[in-house]
Order: sequence, then C-alpha cells, then structure tokens
Amino acid sequence: MLKAGRIRALGAMSGTSLDGVDAAVVETDGERIYGFGDSVYRAYSAQEQAVLSAALGRWPGDDLDEALEVVQRAHIEALSGFGDVGLIGFHGQTLAHEPQGRGTHQLGDGDALAEALRVPVVWDFRSADIRLGGEGAPLAPFYHFACAQWMGATAPLAFLNLGGVGNLTWVDPRRDRPEEEGALLAFDTGPANAPINDVTMARRGQPFDRDGALARRGEVVQGALELFLDEPYFLRMPPKSLDRDAFRDMIALVEELDDADAVATLTGMSAAAVLRGMEHCPEPPERLLVTGGGRKNPVLMEMLRVALDCPVEPVEAVGLDGDMLEAQAFAHLAVRVARGLPTSCPGTTGVRAGVSGGTISRPSHAIRTMGGGGA
Repeated sequence: MLKAGRIRALGAMSGTSLDGVDAAVVETDGERIYGFGDSVYRAYSAQEQAVLSAALGRWPGDDLDEALEVVQRAHIEALSGFGDVGLIGFHGQTLAHEPQGRGTHQLGDGDALAEALRVPVVWDFRSADIRLGGEGAPLAPFYHFACAQWMGATAPLAFLNLGGVGNLTWVDPRRDRPEEEGALLAFDTGPANAPINDVTMARRGQPFDRDGALARRGEVVQGALELFLDEPYFLRMPPKSLDRDAFRDMIALVEELDDADAVATLTGMSAAAVLRGMEHCPEPPERLLVTGGGRKNPVLMEMLRVALDCPVEPVEAVGLDGDMLEAQAFAHLAVRVARGLPTSCPGTTGVRAGVSGGTISRPSHAIRTMGGGGA
C-alpha cells in the first residue's frame, strides 16, 4: 500500500480515436492535485493505426500479437523519457466494451511495461468495476472532481470529453469526496469524433475534419438527425457507457449525402447527443468545460454554445490541458489504486458501491521508490 503524501505519477492514455498515446505527469496524493509536470504525445503511424483499427471489437484469445506489439512499443517510447516518477497509470488500448455482455478489453501488458520502464505500473482499471455490476466507464470523473477542487469551483459544473465517444461528468464541488452521494454523475453521451473521423478517412483520406472545414460547408439533414435520436440509448438513465462502434448504423444514415452534408450531419448528431445528456444533470451546471479533440472543432463547439444556457469553454479557460486531461486522470487514478481509494462509484459507473479498480505490477529488480513508501 502506498503511504499518504504527494507523489509524481505518470499517466498514459490511448483513446478510441486511435490517434496516439498521451502521457503526462501529475503531482497528487490521489485526492488533491498539487501540480502538473511534463507531457508527451506519441502519434500512431498510419500503419499502426491500421493494425489497431483491424483489432477493434476483438477479445482476449484472439490473435492480437501484432496489435499488442504496437501498443507496447508506442507506450514504452512515450513513457521512457520521464524521470523522477514513482508510479505509472497505464490505461491500454480499448478494443471492445460490453459491460452487460463479455465485459471490457483494454489491450496492454502492465507486467511487461513495468519491467521495461523499471517503475511500478497500475493497469486494468475497468475490470473490477464491471465484476461488481458497473459499466466500467467512464473513469475520469474522479479526476474531474479533483480538477474542480483545484480550480476553486464553488458551484456545480460539468466536464465534457469529446473523444471518439463523448462523455459527460457533472460535478458538485461542495461535496467533500468524489464517492460521496451526489458528488458526481457521469456517463457516455453518445458518439463524438469517431464517426466523423471514420467518414473523413473513408471518403477523403483525412484522419479528421480539421477546423470543422467540411461541416461548415454542409448542412445538417434533419431527417437523419431525428432517426439518430430515436436510438433507445438516449432513453436510458445514467450511468451508462458505450463501445466506440455502438452507433455504427449512424454512418448508414449519411451514406447517400455528399461529403460536406454527411460530416455536418454527423457533427450535429454528436452535439445533439450531448444536449440529450445535459438533460440528466441534477442541477444546471454553472459552466461546461470541454476537453478532448472535439473542443478544437469550432463547428461542434458553436452548436453546443447556441443550444445550451451555460457558457461552453475549452478546459484551457481554467488553466487545464485538454490534450492531456485523460492521461493525467490515469496518473491520479493510479495513486488512488495504490492507496486503496475508490476509483468509481454508483454515480459514475453504476457499480453497487465504491470500488478501487486496477492491478499493480512491479518490476522484478531495481524498483524505484514510490513517494514516501513502497507500493
């Protein structure tokens, strides 16, 4: 068990957009944030993206050696340049997520990573939550709670991550702990960047709609949008979560449209999913802080600003790094796991009670000390 006190932890995140590995340092005791350290982005090559894309939807026992090699190599390269860190949080690459079915699958080997980097590694964050009846996602909300306290928030606010999938965290910073009843409500809102990226790649060979240029030239087709919003997922009460391709049929709704209208409509669908999600907030948030790649899409951000009654801002408006927030989250969560603190609760994943998920792997030799004591 990690003793109380601050520690420099390093977190890594490779999201469903399959763009690359984010790595970032946070100084934390697992409850409060005391500072932020260096960060690195290691992009996946086109060939690596193709390997990972081909592995999506696959489970342990399938032939995943090539994909595992990509994940391990990219993470070792991203994480090896950091000095003076006592713990690493390794999320791995999500390939499949069926919380009510086969569970969840994040590809990656924490044992091998600990040996390669000579630092204890916390990984497999989601499985314990699912075993106890939770959705296994989203997990960043406990870090969002710490961020709200770090920024001195005094009224409810919301964080929106627009990655491959969108997820929303409503935070009440007046509560003392994230696992306290009423402190957090979190859930996946619906698809965000993934279908837009898939269509721009398939039609134009472009990995994403840079600056919303295609969406700006097109029009949202209301009939397709209405069919999208008929999806039963939007009627489910949170907490709830999605796999990257859970809304794969939405691409069929735009296949007859030209490129600009197709991307505009998919962008409108992503925004509309968020609007439906905001209806579940226990109290209207004072502001909506947006992280993830979607915050760089001015068309998507403008759709949200026009439709919502609260300010919609990138997290940089409060001094946070929207490119590294999820990597930082898994650094923070790693410290919570090492200290035996909960990483999810009924309000974030629907798990029956607060649970500390994650496995700790230690290198066999030359273990670096972890803050004030051993892991």
